[in-house]
Amino acid sequence: MCRSIKVLRERDVAADDDEIAAAALQYVRKISGYRAPSKANEEVFNAAVDEIALASKRLLTTLRYGARA
Repeated sequence: MCRSIKVLRERDVAADDDEIAAAALQYVRKISGYRAPSKANEEVFNAAVDEIALASKRLLTTLRYGARA
């Protein structure tokens, strides 16, 4: 995975929606191999970004800090 993806889980400061969306976009770009999708793939690309952002926000809001794996 790309090392430049920022860790969004911090104890003191919650990640905002823009940070989560940016991380989701970066992830979809990485796994799809596209920096920007063609018109034919734009809808599915953007839907993937939205789904990943939603799942990421859900994860970040439900993690219990202090718990270790």
